[in-house]
Amino acid sequence: MTAIETQVQYGSYMTSEQVYMTQEDDWDRDLLLDPAWEKQQRKTFTAWCNSHLRKAGTQIENIEEDFRNGLKLMLLLEVISGERLPKPDKGKMRFHKIANVNKALDFICSKGVKLVSIGAEEIVDGNVKMTLGMIWTIILRFAIQDISVEETSAKEGLLLWCQRKTAPYRNVNVQNFHISWKDGLALCALIHRHRPDLIDYSKLRKDDPMGNLNTAFEVAEKYLDIPKMLDAEDIVNTPKPDEKAIMTYVSCFYHAFAGAEQAETAANRICKVLAVNQENEKLMEEYEKLASELLEWIRRTIPWLENRVAEQTMRAMQQKLEDFRDYRRVHKPPKVQEKCQLEINFNTLQTKLRLSNRPAFMPSEGKMVSDIANAWKGLEQVEKGYEEWLLTEIRRLERLDHLAEKFKQKSSLHESWTSGKVELLSMKDYESASLMEIRALMRKHEAFESDLAAHQDRVEQIAAIAQELNELDYHDAVTINARCQGICDQWDNLGTLTQKRRDSLERVEKLWETIDQLYLEFAKRAAPFNNWMDGAMEDLQDMFIVHSIEEIQSLITAHDQFKATLPEADKERVATMGIQNEIVKIAQTYGIKLSGVNPYTNLSPQDITDKWDAVKHLVPLRDQMLQEEVARQQSNERLRRQFAAQANIIGPWIQTKMEEISHVSVDIAGSLEEQMSNLKQYEQNIINYKCNIDKLEGDHQLSQESLIFDNKHTNYTMEHVRVGWEQLLTTIARTINEVENQILTRDAKGISQEQLNEFRASFNHFDRKRNGMMDPDDFRACLISMGYDLGEVEFARIMTLVDSNNTGVVTFQAFIDFMTRETAETDTADQVMASFKILASDKTYITVEELRRELPPEQADYCISRMTSYVGSGAPPGALDYISFSSALYGESDL
Repeated sequence: MTAIETQVQYGSYMTSEQVYMTQEDDWDRDLLLDPAWEKQQRKTFTAWCNSHLRKAGTQIENIEEDFRNGLKLMLLLEVISGERLPKPDKGKMRFHKIANVNKALDFICSKGVKLVSIGAEEIVDGNVKMTLGMIWTIILRFAIQDISVEETSAKEGLLLWCQRKTAPYRNVNVQNFHISWKDGLALCALIHRHRPDLIDYSKLRKDDPMGNLNTAFEVAEKYLDIPKMLDAEDIVNTPKPDEKAIMTYVSCFYHAFAGAEQAETAANRICKVLAVNQENEKLMEEYEKLASELLEWIRRTIPWLENRVAEQTMRAMQQKLEDFRDYRRVHKPPKVQEKCQLEINFNTLQTKLRLSNRPAFMPSEGKMVSDIANAWKGLEQVEKGYEEWLLTEIRRLERLDHLAEKFKQKSSLHESWTSGKVELLSMKDYESASLMEIRALMRKHEAFESDLAAHQDRVEQIAAIAQELNELDYHDAVTINARCQGICDQWDNLGTLTQKRRDSLERVEKLWETIDQLYLEFAKRAAPFNNWMDGAMEDLQDMFIVHSIEEIQSLITAHDQFKATLPEADKERVATMGIQNEIVKIAQTYGIKLSGVNPYTNLSPQDITDKWDAVKHLVPLRDQMLQEEVARQQSNERLRRQFAAQANIIGPWIQTKMEEISHVSVDIAGSLEEQMSNLKQYEQNIINYKCNIDKLEGDHQLSQESLIFDNKHTNYTMEHVRVGWEQLLTTIARTINEVENQILTRDAKGISQEQLNEFRASFNHFDRKRNGMMDPDDFRACLISMGYDLGEVEFARIMTLVDSNNTGVVTFQAFIDFMTRETAETDTADQVMASFKILASDKTYITVEELRRELPPEQADYCISRMTSYVGSGAPPGALDYISFSSALYGESDL
């Protein structure tokens, strides 16, 4: 007979997944020759078919025999598709059976499935290979094809779903549908991920595949209504289990756990479409509004920028420039932003319309992006010309104002400088002056000449500015010219008087040179010697502050070195006094009247003598002070060593106790009571050590009374010890409190010691600073490692629970409270209602027989006694309303 090879397009089902649906590489028929795989497929496919046929009140025993007449095959397709097939032929002849099988195969083809080399005759003849191939095709189309996970579907989607769900579990690495499932842990992980109450995953072992597989099969059949489709022995003893059998069985878990997400996906799709449409309409309205406002603003602004009427004053032109800058800083930037936002909105809108398969947006006439760009270009051209015109006019007026102001400023400075200079140059003060005074007048006159020469440039600049103002036709040029002429005449007169005064000063200067030379020599020698004596007196009277023996010894050494210089200093004193004696002798010889004051120094011979006597008096006093300080520093050194000896013991002891307590708080070995006992012992030892701290405080007080503020014999200060001691007391108290709280939590919530140890191990692993607290990032990583799928909103909610005071850290106690609260059972009315719906085979009512069949007797009697009668249509007598019953359980009104 001819095989069916027609490929039927059905609605929108022909997607890329149907490449996989074309019998998956022609069914891999040769592989069916493996008896182990054939046995697995027989059992799995038979159980899968019966899981659907039982809804119609029937089942099959032998997969290649029971489908031969086509009746149960058609019934199976009606159950899994929810559609009615053509009426089957009632006869028992071979052609009747072939006709029924053909109807079933035609229906399969109508769903977009390509059947290759599978004909009705092979099915009627009981061909095992063809029958299993046909059933696998049905499973692919109706159980696997519609699986969609993160843009992947069918086999890849199912594999990705398994990988996502089992990722947090140890010893589970799903990479395929054969080897990855041999140890049974992947199946147990799927069940535990969705129903952790059914399996204790922590007790499973990778080296017990038989136990793991049987546990998964039994739990799935008993609690999830998934029939046992596989044998643990076949999977374990087969090097590579049959992929199709595993996929068929795993797909039942997907539909059992993921089916409830379909309605939500459909609602989200509708909301997404409507949201896109609303957003597009909003963008269109915003574009029209922004375009109209921007074009109107451009229309109003261009005439203002085209106005080129110049102002007569600098202030008026500056006001125009300020108005233009205000336009550039205040008015234009928002419009630039509006224009940019307008283009962004237009491009975004067109992209969204194109991506959502909608026609492109066409703005109103004259409001296209190109229209706005042209208008903006015209605005910027006018703007550029306006700015250039403003700057040119301002530069012109600014140049004139600047030159006039510069002329006035320089003229005022020059006139201020020349004020009184004529009278000064005409004075005869040198006629009654001494040589020193004459020389001072000469140097002062030389300085004046230098200043006069420096002002030559200023006079020339004043003349040049006046000439430029005349060339530019300055409105007040007459006043400028008169002032400039006066300055030039006065300058010539100053030059003549300066030369006359120089000649007079040089003539008088030579008369006093001899006496002046002696005065100068005395001043040169007296000043350094006087400075030396001042420094010596300051050092001898200096109040010193030392903190060690070494420092006072250094001062004594320096004082001895100073005393060794006194004989040489006395020789310098005698030589300086000899110069003064020679001056007196010359004055007496030549009858010169001395003023009694050396013009080069304020020091007199008597000053030198008095200071020398004072230095000699201070030396022994300094010796006495240094020896007294030596005795005091020796006493301080004894106090330092006494304090350091105790501090160097107490400091490390406190640090060691802190580390030991920290290790006890994170150690998960032993029970909490044992940890509490250890901590109490530590606390008592710490209290007993207090006497050592008190003794150290006494030594510290003695050091402070002696003004000792440093100690090179130890790195520990009293403040360090106090802080360490307070931290130690706080740490032991806080640690004892944490253990007490853990005991209360364990007893109140029934947490086992193993669970607490597991929580502590997870917390310690992510406590990177080892301070008993986790940062938010570490806490997030810890939750993810434990299987939580966190978004930003969900994580923010969790942080409000574990860090209600916004401290920025998560303590172990907060972590324990959260984990015990999260692991508690939190069923809702909707979940109970959905469970009843499953027991009722998706009906809105449930029968007494179904309750007694699915629930234990005690729970069934409880439900039957409290459920009200179902009042809807189409229900058999005695049907019960499980919807209102579920709402009543949680105190909700029946909607």
